Amino acid sequence: MHTTKRWNIDVLLSEETDGDTCRTWAEVGLDAEDGAHLRGHGMARKHPADLDVPEIGDELAVSRALADLARNMRRAAAEDISEQTGTPWRA
Repeated sequence: MHTTKRWNIDVLLSEETDGDTCRTWAEVGLDAEDGAHLRGHGMARKHPADLDVPEIGDELAVSRALADLARNMRRAAAEDISEQTGTPWRA
């Protein structure tokens, strides 16, 4: 038996500039077909001495949000394993 599933991840970016400083926030969300809803958040901050390259802030913020989402997914899997087996599992 072969099964295919599709999980889509949405990415929301927000940028705030104040003089020479800039912060970029990212939120990623996973809404799976089975009803699972997980989120991850990340932030990047531009140092005043850095060149103004917004793509770098986007990349850093999104990568950090995806890493946060991955941690949340591992925690959810650990909880599911513990519920199914009755044995604690560390993510």
